[in-house]
Amino acid sequence: MQASVNERELVLDMLLQITRDGEYSHIVIKNVLDKYQYLDKRERAFITRVVNGTLERMIEIDYIINQFSKVKVNKMKPVIRTILRSSVYQMKYMDSVPDSAICNEAVKLAGKRGFVNLKGFVNGVLRNIGRNLDKISYPDEKDQEAFISIKYSLPEWMVKQWLKVYDEETVKMIGKAFMEEKPLTVRFDEHKIKKAELISILEKEGVTAGEVPEIPCALYLSGYDHLSALPSFCEGLYQVQDLSSMQVALWSEVKAGDQVLDVCAAPGGKAIHIAELLNGTGHVEARDLTEYKVALIRDNIERSGLTNINAVCQDAAIYDPHKKETADIVIADLPCSGLGVLGKKPDLRYKMNEKTEADLVELQKKILSVVKDYVKPGGKLLYSTCTIHREENEGNVEWFLKEYPEFELVKEKQMIPGRDAGDGFYIAILKRVNHE
Repeated sequence: MQASVNERELVLDMLLQITRDGEYSHIVIKNVLDKYQYLDKRERAFITRVVNGTLERMIEIDYIINQFSKVKVNKMKPVIRTILRSSVYQMKYMDSVPDSAICNEAVKLAGKRGFVNLKGFVNGVLRNIGRNLDKISYPDEKDQEAFISIKYSLPEWMVKQWLKVYDEETVKMIGKAFMEEKPLTVRFDEHKIKKAELISILEKEGVTAGEVPEIPCALYLSGYDHLSALPSFCEGLYQVQDLSSMQVALWSEVKAGDQVLDVCAAPGGKAIHIAELLNGTGHVEARDLTEYKVALIRDNIERSGLTNINAVCQDAAIYDPHKKETADIVIADLPCSGLGVLGKKPDLRYKMNEKTEADLVELQKKILSVVKDYVKPGGKLLYSTCTIHREENEGNVEWFLKEYPEFELVKEKQMIPGRDAGDGFYIAILKRVNHE
């Protein structure tokens, strides 16, 4: 008999790990769901939804709490602040639980965590919010930055940055897209299995599979409990990958026999996709910085069963003379601010800041100036990021072409959440036109 688990207590601990201890939300959620695999689907869904939802809406939630509490959110004890945040999220965005039950559970949890003297405070704030939820005043829409920041829980500096590049409607569309629930996307190898056959296998496993019109080798999956429990996943019939990131291999126009080097490859989705497209010819070397990341790539290669790809631990910022002019295609999907994937990693909006962003732009330039030398004359460098920050994308490509006139831009695209299918993502293809 498994010990029973208090879902709300798990949620509290997970949110503390993320907001107080700085751990990544997707890793915390995965670790907890792996540890408590015996929980039923409903409990797992509740835990995931409250953790992700609280993070996704945290700026708005804090704004609401501050209207009803004498003690401001940033002055509260982390445990109390976290209990209030997840409770307000449930009150505002989850109809399945009555407000009174949410209040009672929050008060009990405060007591259980040693804050008996603050039970009255928690009760008072939550009951007051519950009574007034539909009367909350938001910033005036004329104050663009403040309104968008609160409405879509985006830090003001981020909103300000995007408004310089995109119009107000586009920024709102991006904010809205990050809040929407999206099915998981996976990619399968069309040489290995036919789409109809895979859909039928998935349906037998109780998974709903939907086709993706614009990408024939992709499917939308929903209705499953956890992937690692599906035989089809364990057998390597498909890889988890976002639609935007699938475009990298499709844009590469890789041809039979090509030598490909992916310099920042973990967890290996793009490299494996290219190895599949090579259909048993050529070779892909997938590199990353740490043994941990290389182990992730190796796991995925092993599940895929491909033999024309290997993984190597190597720092992309350090020149490797053995690779000089050896690659038909170099994939540089570089470390970035990740502002295109806030829908999947909601905590990134609180981890990123302008200083870190500026440092990333410099790191990207450094890596690009190293890995360009691996491209054969006539070969291609594919630069990509999962951000919508102009300096990291078009800005870096403009810089690169000025610095290295032996390359020319073939094409580039900025994918925008809400407008394009998949994450916010940028791809540019740079061709090496002459030797020097």
